[in-house]
Amino acid sequence: MKKRIVFASGNAGKAREIRAMFHELFNDQVELLLQGDLGIGAVEETGLTFTDNALLKARHAAAASGLPALADDSGIEVDALAGAPGVRSARFAGEHASDQDNIEKLLQDLHGVPDEARTARFRCVLAYVRSGDDPAPLIADGTWEGIIASAPSGQDGFGYDPVFICGNNGLSAAELAPAEKNMLSHRGQALQKLRQILRSEQL
Repeated sequence: MKKRIVFASGNAGKAREIRAMFHELFNDQVELLLQGDLGIGAVEETGLTFTDNALLKARHAAAASGLPALADDSGIEVDALAGAPGVRSARFAGEHASDQDNIEKLLQDLHGVPDEARTARFRCVLAYVRSGDDPAPLIADGTWEGIIASAPSGQDGFGYDPVFICGNNGLSAAELAPAEKNMLSHRGQALQKLRQILRSEQL
């Protein structure tokens, strides 16, 4: 019988990536349910760190569903902006900002900054709880280093992917095939770590 886990996110891009990686890593041993499909709304993200927010979301979904829950909190940190937007990545241009709004603000804030000073990283924290009051949540994280491009490129991905140039290939995260992105990304790294931790959970 498959283990049922709630994924505590309303972000369609994250859900798509997490589902694909779960299928790859857990060989259909896990049924990943989206909190929205269970009628569970989002919780306010009041934490000061990615870990704080991931735990808030995971505990909320677990308490509302009665099932174990997994949450992702992630964002982009830009060195020239002292680590911003960080935990406010999804709301960088305002509370209801679109991906395009956030990208435009980021590029405006970096206007005139030379390429060598546009270093950045995606950071992801995954939190897994067995129940809403789990006293020993499981935490895994990952980072993905790159630079911020001067203009978007690529049609895939979501969020800041079109302006995040990764590694030495000169491609944006939005130009990578989904499987390649999942292998390299901050989210992929965090999920690989979580998989090792979850072996104790017999997944």
